[in-house]
Amino acid sequence: MSALCLYFQVHQPYRVRKYRIFDIGRSHEYFSDSSPRLSNKTILNKVSEKCYLPTNNTLLRLLKKHPQFKISFSLSGVLLDQLQEFAPAVLDSFKKLVGTGRAEILCETYFHSLSFIYSPVEFTRQVNLHKAKIKSVFGLTPLVFRNTELIYSNSLAERIAKLRFKAVLAEGADNILGWRSPNYLYHPPGHPKLKLLLKNYRLSDDIAFRFSDKSWSQYPLTAPKFASWVNAVNGGGDIVNLFMDYETFGEHQWADTGIFEFMDHLPGEILKHQDNYFVTPSQAADKLPSRGELDVPFYVSWADVERDLSAWTGNPMQDDALSKLYALEKLVLRTKDSELIADWRRLQTSDHFYYMCTKWFSDGDVHKYFNPYDSPYEAFISFMNVLSDLKLRLSTKISKSEN
Repeated sequence: MSALCLYFQVHQPYRVRKYRIFDIGRSHEYFSDSSPRLSNKTILNKVSEKCYLPTNNTLLRLLKKHPQFKISFSLSGVLLDQLQEFAPAVLDSFKKLVGTGRAEILCETYFHSLSFIYSPVEFTRQVNLHKAKIKSVFGLTPLVFRNTELIYSNSLAERIAKLRFKAVLAEGADNILGWRSPNYLYHPPGHPKLKLLLKNYRLSDDIAFRFSDKSWSQYPLTAPKFASWVNAVNGGGDIVNLFMDYETFGEHQWADTGIFEFMDHLPGEILKHQDNYFVTPSQAADKLPSRGELDVPFYVSWADVERDLSAWTGNPMQDDALSKLYALEKLVLRTKDSELIADWRRLQTSDHFYYMCTKWFSDGDVHKYFNPYDSPYEAFISFMNVLSDLKLRLSTKISKSEN
């Protein structure tokens, strides 16, 4: 028998506006933009109309049509904040999906951050903040964890085990699997009870990236064709994990590519095979055994062709911005100023550093997605100007408290 686990990442950042050096000390509005085209509200509404609302409607219809169909999401805290502020109807549509009892919500860092790499203590704070947010919005306590952009290593698993999650998601990268298959569950060293679900990146990327590529040898991709590939796993795996950005539907792959029609037919085609069934991540962790220990001593992610941290770290701009941001942690938290702390945490969102990436040759189109900057250097300059203003606010706050 073969289980199918569908997981979607749902995230939009509070993008840093083009903050000039002349704004330092004059404006603390870091995340709004005078240009309607670039405002976070405009971008969220655009994605909502093209992706969130039509895809949620499609999935709700499929959940009603197929009692065996199941899905899962992680929604970042900053995305939930924006939905509450700008698009409450979209949030209601997610609540309807969860209300079916067959849509699982996963936990992550509230601010979709790289905090585990730079401050495990801040990481734990953000995980707990996100857990509380999911409880307040959906009335659920998440049981499964996925880190920002599926960043994973043994050290992350160690922390997740202490936080008492039953499973964690990761990229099924070839360099960590070796001869093994992503179509089984594994466990990290020393933690046999923590299940590790690995993305089948070949099948996931067939939908997320290759679906509308007319030069692809398998174009056009139909639901029966894709279901036949899933069927082929029977006897050679316990589970097929399809993990992807939710914006795949309607945004990365526009409606006129046929992506919604594909999704509309996929569950029925999968279920035509008597041995296939759908699971949520927590159900997979409960139902399926670990097939062995998987040692991942270095970081992996699902980003770009390298599947490492190079999308966010590695060039001097990214490293400078990240080190200076996290160097402020103790001072910022000591102020107990909720607005200052919120701004500092919103600046941790991984997208800010993604926009500073300079490895454009193989992954440029991906890094341009809703990027408000003309170059990575402009992204860096705006971010560092904001950081300079944040330091001024911090200095002023500390001076007042000492007097």
